[in-house]
Amino acid sequence: MTGDASSIDAGFHLAYDGFTLDVDLALPGRGVTALFGPSGSGKTTVLRCLAGLEAPARGHLRVAGETWLDTTRGLNMPTHRRPIGYVFQEASLFPHLNVRANLAFGLKRIAPAQRRVQLDDAAAMLGIGHLLDRMPARLSGGERQRVGIARALLTSPRLLLMDEPLAALDTQRKQEILPYLQRLHDELDIPVVYVTHSPDEVARLADHLVLLKDGHVVASGPINDLLSRVDLPPAMGDDASVVVDGVVTAYDPAYQLVTMTLPGSASTFRMVRPPMAIGQRARLVVMARDVSLALTPQQDGSMLNILPVTVAEIAPGATTAQRLLRLDADGTPLLARITQYSCDRLALAPGMRAWAQIKAVSLLA
Repeated sequence: MTGDASSIDAGFHLAYDGFTLDVDLALPGRGVTALFGPSGSGKTTVLRCLAGLEAPARGHLRVAGETWLDTTRGLNMPTHRRPIGYVFQEASLFPHLNVRANLAFGLKRIAPAQRRVQLDDAAAMLGIGHLLDRMPARLSGGERQRVGIARALLTSPRLLLMDEPLAALDTQRKQEILPYLQRLHDELDIPVVYVTHSPDEVARLADHLVLLKDGHVVASGPINDLLSRVDLPPAMGDDASVVVDGVVTAYDPAYQLVTMTLPGSASTFRMVRPPMAIGQRARLVVMARDVSLALTPQQDGSMLNILPVTVAEIAPGATTAQRLLRLDADGTPLLARITQYSCDRLALAPGMRAWAQIKAVSLLA
């Protein structure tokens, strides 16, 4: 399998007692690739193979045209020579050093002429500039993890590996750190491979998705394509959602409403959130459970988002009382989870025109 000069081309085969990893991947050389699947599916093992911490019996790895692993030639670049940053579930900061010194430890591994990320820039990106003189014992869990991510960035990696970086945090801390991870996604030109079991993190951060099960790849592709497929596991979960990318075209300060126009379409979404600049690119997460359907546009209700759609596919839901619908909103895929009763009452069928209704307060941006 080959890709362009900036891609990540990987294949790993290794076997343990009761588990075999056998994957072949062509990943984009920019943006965030999420490895997603149940516990024991092989997510962290793939990450460790990328880092050189596992030695597959057979395999290859080329990053941006440079070969890091080729077992047919007996080549296996050791971990300390691979230009990677690795972020674990726990930040593992040096307790006797303050934040600035912890960050400097990552920076000093790279010769000054090869540094692509500077300490002040990393601190600003992760929002830790005010913490530089603080000791790790005085940091919250979210602050420690942000310092750990900044330290990994200061190694100027050509590949950033993140192994469930939010798993050890409570819900409040996760919500605190997610905007910083989104900022990394928007501002960094470093490919990220991100292991998670959280559908919310996948939808909010990933550009490319790899679904793993029992050591094998179930599906791999752009996030928008895979999340909208009703035959894949993410669509069956309570957090089933799609990702919608668009451009901000209006902001109403009186009601704090952002209007986002869908690509190649006149359709728009309105959502409640702080101001965004006109022309700024935006990403929405639209949950399947928040989408209702009507046969005519309802103009006298509280729903602010009423979009014309075509029913593309109807699939079984998580229970016999539910149905999962894939919708086409002028080229943008949506999912709707409705009851079997509503599906029958509206006589919905593939090819039918309908109206999708979504609350502005339910959209995640």
